[in-house]
Amino acid sequence: AEGDEAGWAQAREEAEAARRELREVVRPLREPGYREALRRKAERARKRRLRLQRRKQEAKAAKEEEAARAAEREAKIDQWRAKCIQEVEEKNRERELKAAADSVLSEVRKKQADTKRMVDILRALEKLRKLRKEAAGRKGVCPPPSADEAFENQVESLKTLLKNRTELYEAEERALRVMLEGEQEEERKREMEKKQKKEREKLLQQKLEIDSKLFGDPDEFPLAHLLQPFREYYLQAEHSVAALIQIRHEWDQYLVPADHPEGSCIPPGWVLPSLPTNDTWATAVR
Repeated sequence: AEGDEAGWAQAREEAEAARRELREVVRPLREPGYREALRRKAERARKRRLRLQRRKQEAKAAKEEEAARAAEREAKIDQWRAKCIQEVEEKNRERELKAAADSVLSEVRKKQADTKRMVDILRALEKLRKLRKEAAGRKGVCPPPSADEAFENQVESLKTLLKNRTELYEAEERALRVMLEGEQEEERKREMEKKQKKEREKLLQQKLEIDSKLFGDPDEFPLAHLLQPFREYYLQAEHSVAALIQIRHEWDQYLVPADHPEGSCIPPGWVLPSLPTNDTWATAVR
């Protein structure tokens, strides 16, 4: 009994101490204005959290915007660099084509230069004979008419030969120029096709990257993936000629006049929905 009373006394003292402690804790709550001050403090803390979150979001948005501007600047720089490289390559290609044309035409031009030099020599020879003939005439020495006639015939023969060679070389030069222009045009077409192919590959790669971001990487998906049936349906024309013909036939049904028995043309305006056939449908439409 004494032990129980001692235990009860100790428990009572502990309870009294706990009650006093609880009273001290609860006492401020009973003071006027404490709840309002607590509410204001909580409101300040909430606003501070919202302010910090807003700053964090603004900093994140600013960072993303700066990254987007940096990416845009990089894209413009890459575009400008690619344009400069393309211009330099085109100039080098034109220079190479001109060098190749000059190399091909050099033989013909050499022949033309030789012909021109022969013409100049022939003119100088005529002038020299005229001067010597005049000098001989002043000394009383005159060549026979047959010599003059033979010289003139020989000169005319050489002039005719040189004229024919000049015309031949000019025709050969024109033919070579036409051939070179054709080859250069083919080279430009090949370069343009190569450039267009590179652009198509770049656009295809961008499309694949966008599709991969939107729908995931198709190489990583199993055949039983949820999107696989839809991909197979929309890409069936790329793997089956029969599917391509069927899809094209379905599209061609709309490329006919309005009175065609096997198809109908695309409506020129809005396609209005049919009227509701029951009250349930009518409520959904409303």
